[in-house]
Amino acid sequence: QVQLVESGGGTVQAGDSLRLSCAASGRSFINDYMGWFRQAPGREREFVGTISWNRQNTYYADSVKGRFTVSREYGKNQAVYLHMNSLKPEDTAVYYCAADPRDMMLLTPDTVRYWGQGTQVTVSS
Repeated sequence: QVQLVESGGGTVQAGDSLRLSCAASGRSFINDYMGWFRQAPGREREFVGTISWNRQNTYYADSVKGRFTVSREYGKNQAVYLHMNSLKPEDTAVYYCAADPRDMMLLTPDTVRYWGQGTQVTVSS
């Protein structure tokens, strides 16, 4: 059974840093793109960042560029991480881990194949 399990969410103050983790299991994701989306209350789920299967390419939404970084691990403990710096109140959302064999930059959220259950990040001013 394929599972993506996020952890690391919480409540922080503006300017703080936070690292989200996503443990992937049930199949090998070595050839998949992996990344993160987020959804704030009353808003559509939106793309945050993604990393290619070979780690050579990363892409970010303009709203997080320069502040957030996506990284990944392979092997037995395959995982993807979201390093978030200089957090702002507008970053408050449920953050979802995602994976897909296709380039996530070309997908809409409703077409992404694998999802985690989400983890809440709240940034207070």
